[in-house]
Amino acid sequence: MKKDFLSILDLTPEDLTRCLDVATRLKAERPLRRNAPTSSALAGRHVAMLFDKPSLRTLATFEIAVRELGGEIIEPPADSTLGGRESLSDVALNLERWVTAAVIRTFAQGRLVEFARATTRLHVVNALSDAEHPCQALADMMTLRERWGTLAGKTLTFVGDGNNVATSLAHAGAMLGLTVRVASPEDYALPDRVVTEVAALTDSAAGVERFTDPDAAVAGADAVYTDSWTSMGQEHESAVRRQAFLPYQANAALMSRAKPGALFLHCLPAHRGEEVTDEVIDSAASVVFDQAENRLHTEKALLAMLLAEPSNPW
Repeated sequence: MKKDFLSILDLTPEDLTRCLDVATRLKAERPLRRNAPTSSALAGRHVAMLFDKPSLRTLATFEIAVRELGGEIIEPPADSTLGGRESLSDVALNLERWVTAAVIRTFAQGRLVEFARATTRLHVVNALSDAEHPCQALADMMTLRERWGTLAGKTLTFVGDGNNVATSLAHAGAMLGLTVRVASPEDYALPDRVVTEVAALTDSAAGVERFTDPDAAVAGADAVYTDSWTSMGQEHESAVRRQAFLPYQANAALMSRAKPGALFLHCLPAHRGEEVTDEVIDSAASVVFDQAENRLHTEKALLAMLLAEPSNPW
């Protein structure tokens, strides 16, 4: 694997499959606690948590993941690391003398790239940026594999903003044979660059398709996914976005257009009554809390693959 995990594109399809396989194993072994084979995989190693944005799932699962692998965490305040008190490269060059990895949740993807390029030793993990959310996509793929066994030949429709979550879903889905449809208003479509990147990943029928009509996009889908209409940093756009995305709400009528038994996914937090109704998110079709749980297992697998010593027997 590469030194850093800034994007699903930093993995090969083989890396991605192995990560999901390892995550499945770690999930099964978690009840063993200190007797789990990976309980000392990161012994003697420290991971810095650098968060510009508030978090529940990402912060909790990464902290637990590091500790369950036998590592330690540090949480320097964001205003001392990402707030401009000193250059990102200087922060990275300091941290590489003390810790093995930095898990970063920030706004601009370019800040992650700058940070990672400044150091040859420090592993950098993208815990969310404005452009991509690769750790979420790992959990999403694991959740779908648990339900379906294989993703090849399946179709997932993402309804809403063609944002960071949709981008990483498209990348991961293409690697695993999943067709991802993204239905968005024209001004919020999945970027052209993502379509180009997905086309370069696969020569199979899998790929990404863009729609403006949510009903057409959901028709016959095996799963339906949505996300918040307004992300952190976009609050000043909330009224405009609410109006634009109202026809894209994940409600019972929209879900009825998918295949019988279609799954419902959401990366959370959910704004109930906006992008999704209670009827859908609380239904038997919903796997949103499975996704949240699987953040832990996939992040443990990712950290073990990135950071564990080659000689470690895990």
